[in-house]
Amino acid sequence: MKTLSVLGAGTIGSFLVKAGLSQGYRVIATGRSERTLLRVKGLGAEAIADNASAVMRSDLVMISVKPQHFPELAKSIPRELWRGKTVISVMAGVRLDTLRKVMGGAQVFRAMPNVNAVVNMSTTAITGEGEAKELVDSLFRSLGVTYWVSEDMMDVWTALIGSGPAFISEIVDGLVLGAVSSGMPRDLAYSSVLDMLKGTAENLKNHKGHPVEVRDNVTTPAGTTIRGLKAMEERGVKAALIETVESSSRRASELGKLIDERIRRELIGED
Repeated sequence: MKTLSVLGAGTIGSFLVKAGLSQGYRVIATGRSERTLLRVKGLGAEAIADNASAVMRSDLVMISVKPQHFPELAKSIPRELWRGKTVISVMAGVRLDTLRKVMGGAQVFRAMPNVNAVVNMSTTAITGEGEAKELVDSLFRSLGVTYWVSEDMMDVWTALIGSGPAFISEIVDGLVLGAVSSGMPRDLAYSSVLDMLKGTAENLKNHKGHPVEVRDNVTTPAGTTIRGLKAMEERGVKAALIETVESSSRRASELGKLIDERIRRELIGED
């Protein structure tokens, strides 16, 4: 039985622990607090505080700490322990080239799941090359769907898919409040909007064309839909959504550059 270690078993780390267990791995999870260790032990993993020991005993290593905590973690693990390991980082912003230089001899991948892993419906981007690609893909498929992308897409992915559940939740709340304002009970509005979103997503997937084609199928002359669409156009809703993703993507890129440069200074000695 192969062993998977999850370094940093917080929210996303806990999902990775569950994924590893579901795939038949022996799982070792590490954490900074006793509360975290007790939680992952309850999931069925071995819980320890020693990251170096976890890496030494593992075939596959998941790095799920916050990027600003990575230098401390890396310094606690002898460089030679990385050799021959398959390493997957779910840290936002830390580039593959940086990770490879820190963990010489490891086969390194990056992955970016999202919070929908809590219901096994994560949409995960993975980037990297090596013979372990199928193994890595299989692990994240147990959390939802996977997409293999080039690394230069990861910042946009963080904005669109990583932050996306927050954006969609905000839109849902706006729709529900509109229904409440028009006289519908909140519980009914909320439940029916979620069902409508699920159905619309499936409809769009099956349609395979441009989303405006589905929109136009609902829009009749002088009807209710065109009146609502006109209000959206007047308020600049579509432009606001475009700007939302662009702004979030820029911030992801800025933060990634800052943390990557800091890691290179502290761990590689680059200016």
